[in-house]
Amino acid sequence: MIFDTKIAVVLRDDLPTWQKLNVTAFTVSGIVGISEGTVGENYEDASGNQYLPMIVQPIMIFSANGEEIRKVYGRALSRNVKLAIFTEELFSTTHDEENRVAVKKCASEDLKLVGMAMRDDKKVIDKVIKGLLLHQ
Repeated sequence: MIFDTKIAVVLRDDLPTWQKLNVTAFTVSGIVGISEGTVGENYEDASGNQYLPMIVQPIMIFSANGEEIRKVYGRALSRNVKLAIFTEELFSTTHDEENRVAVKKCASEDLKLVGMAMRDDKKVIDKVIKGLLLHQ
């Protein structure tokens, strides 16, 4: 199936693996929370066991250094792409309310971005992530 939208996750390349995985999981949850039709139906195996549904389209994950992630962030904002962001401060918070307080304390230019996820028209996302390489 070909999709007219694209889901992209951008991760700062200097993060430890556990942080990259954590950032990916948290930011993608933001897409699921606002994007109707991104989650399919429940799965069921031949034994009748039910499993939770998953996102219906591929998620592309890209690496970026600190400068590149700021550039992608700026491009996304200028194109009105809705973002889920993750900042350095969120690694030391313990719950959702505290996360929102930590982000609220920073002006957008001062956010210490380590990752973000976005879903929009494929052509728009391609322009936002232009120049980035897929995560290895």
